[in-house]
Amino acid sequence: MIKSLYIGIGTFSLGIGIIGIVVPLLPTTPFLLLSAACYAKGSERMYHWFINIKWIGKAIKNYHEGNGISTKGKIISILFLWTTILISMSFMWPNILVQLLLIIIAMSVTYHIISLKTMKNE
Repeated sequence: MIKSLYIGIGTFSLGIGIIGIVVPLLPTTPFLLLSAACYAKGSERMYHWFINIKWIGKAIKNYHEGNGISTKGKIISILFLWTTILISMSFMWPNILVQLLLIIIAMSVTYHIISLKTMKNE
């Protein structure tokens, strides 16, 4: 029963993570990491399926194993982050406080991404 709960939470988290790819300000990475952790505890088969997903599996596996993130991955992440933040800000043009909050969030996440270990063998 516990394994089924882990699989259910992992699948729900994966769904939210996928939605977060296209919805600005909905975090993707934490949900995908949660999915990986839940699948690892709930089902070896689901975990292996998850880490073999072409677009996200390799990055999640490298992150979990402490191998770091590729330079290309960091650049793409930061570009996508700032693109979605700037689009979000365009909808908030009359509200300076929200725009300031979005800039602070983007700068913080950018710093976090840059500070992550970079893979030696890309």
